[in-house]
Amino acid sequence: MTIPVTETPATISKTELERDLCRRSFFAFVKRFWFTVIPEEPVWNWHIRVLCDEMQTVAERVFQGLPKEYDLVINVPPGSTKSTICSIMFPAWVWTRMPTAKMICGSYSYPLGMNLSRTSRDIVQSSKYKTLFENIELREDQNTKGFYVNRMGGYRYTTSTGGTVTGFHGHLILVDDPLDPLQAASELDLKTANSWIGRTLSTRKVDKRVTPVILIMQRLHEDDPSGRMLDQAKSGKARVRHICLPAEVIHENRKDVKPRSLLKFYKDDPSLIGQKFKAKLLDPIRIPRDVLEEFKSENSLGEYGYAGQMLQRPVPLKGGMFKVGRIVVELVAPTHSRWRNKVRFWDKAGTEGGGAYTVGVLMGEDDEGRYWILDVQRAQLDTGAREKVIKQIAMMDGFDIIVGVEQEPGSGGKESAENTVRNLAGYNVQVVRPTGDKVIRAIPFSAQVNSGNVSVVKAEWTMAYITELALFSFGKFKDQVDASSGAFTVLTTGGRVGVW
Repeated sequence: MTIPVTETPATISKTELERDLCRRSFFAFVKRFWFTVIPEEPVWNWHIRVLCDEMQTVAERVFQGLPKEYDLVINVPPGSTKSTICSIMFPAWVWTRMPTAKMICGSYSYPLGMNLSRTSRDIVQSSKYKTLFENIELREDQNTKGFYVNRMGGYRYTTSTGGTVTGFHGHLILVDDPLDPLQAASELDLKTANSWIGRTLSTRKVDKRVTPVILIMQRLHEDDPSGRMLDQAKSGKARVRHICLPAEVIHENRKDVKPRSLLKFYKDDPSLIGQKFKAKLLDPIRIPRDVLEEFKSENSLGEYGYAGQMLQRPVPLKGGMFKVGRIVVELVAPTHSRWRNKVRFWDKAGTEGGGAYTVGVLMGEDDEGRYWILDVQRAQLDTGAREKVIKQIAMMDGFDIIVGVEQEPGSGGKESAENTVRNLAGYNVQVVRPTGDKVIRAIPFSAQVNSGNVSVVKAEWTMAYITELALFSFGKFKDQVDASSGAFTVLTTGGRVGVW
C-alpha cells in the first residue's frame, strides 16, 4: 500500500500530528473518529485493520489518477463493522486526501442508505473533523442526508439497488449489501441487483480506467452480486480481489478464507478447548460460539442463512434441499432389473451460448421402486437447434422411452410445447403444466434423494448434475433440477398432467 510521506518539522502541534496520521492511515482515522458517531466501546479485532487497509490500497490509486488494478469484493458476516467502515467512515476519510472526490454509495434499501449517509455526514460536520480538516466544508445549498457536496466539488450521492444514478459519476463506487437477505431466493431481485451493478453503476464512472467498484456484503446466493463479479474474474472478463472472512473456520471450509494468508489470524474457539470438534473464530469476542449457535437455529438464520451470511458460502456445508451425500453413484445402470418405466424430460431454454440451459434428464424406475438418473443432455441452444437435438435424442432413446415436456405459462409456453409434440410425432410425449415455484416442484424428488432412494450413473455429466442439486435453490442454475422434477412427476403420475 502506498502511503504519502510528509516531512516532519522540528516542532509539530498535536493537531498537526493527528491530522497527518489520519490522512496517512484509514485505520487510524476510523479509530480516532469512532466515538464521533458510535457510542459503543469498539472491539478492534484484526479483521477491521485488514478491511481498512484493503480499501485504502484501492483508494490510493484513485488519489494518484492511476488505472485501477482490480475491483474489490469483500464478504464478511453481519455485525463485523462492515457498514461502519465502508459506508460511514470511508467516504469521510477519502475527502481528507482528495476533497474533489465524487462517491456513489448504494445499499439494498434507500432508507438504509440514507441512514448510513447521514451518519457519514455527521463525521464531516463534527467539530473534530472541522478542526483537523478545516478545508472540507459542505455547501449549504447542497447539503441533504442523501446528497451533499463540499465546496471543492466532491460529493457523496446515495442510491439503492435498482435506483437511479442519472447525472452522477463517481471516482469511487461503494456498494454495501445490495441484497436484503430476505430477497436472496428471489430470481427477480437477484436479476435486478446484478443488472444494477453490472449495467447501471458501471456507466457511472468518472474514468472507467480508474474508478473502482468496492462491493462489501454477506453471501446470500451463488449468483448474488459477489458471485457474479467473481465469475467474471474467473472467466477473464474482469479483475477482482476477493476478501472472504467466514465467521468460523472448520476443516470443511478452510479454503473459503481469502486470501489464505489470513487464516493465521483466526483464533481457537475457547469454548471447544479439549473437545474433539475443532474450530477457529473470526471474532471470538463479538461473534463467539453461543452467538453462532443461536444464528444456526431455525428461529434465527437457519441452515441456509447461516451458510451464506456467517460462513460466506451460499449453500450449507452438508448440502441444502438435496442431501447429495445420500445419492448412490454407480459405474453402470443395472442390466438385470426390469424397468417399470423410463422418461426423458426436457426443461427447455432458447438462448444460444448464454443464459439458461436446455436439459434432458433420462430417469428410470426399477422393479424395486428405486429411481435412476441414467443420462443428462445439457446445452445452451437456440430454439431451432434445440428442437433438432430433442428429436435426435428421442431417436437414440427409442420409442419405449416416454418424452416429457414442460409447458410454461402463457400462450408462448403453450405454443412451444405444441411445437415439440408435433416434432416428436410417433413418440409417447407427455406434457406437464407445472404449478407452484421451482422449489415446491422439487420437493417430491428431493424426498427420494434424501431417503437414499436415488442412484446416478457415473459419467462425464455426473459431477455437474450432483453439484447443481447440492446448490439448489441458491445455485446459479436450476435447469437439471427442473428436468429431474418433471421426470419424477411423469414417472409417478403415470399419465398426462395439466394438458391443455
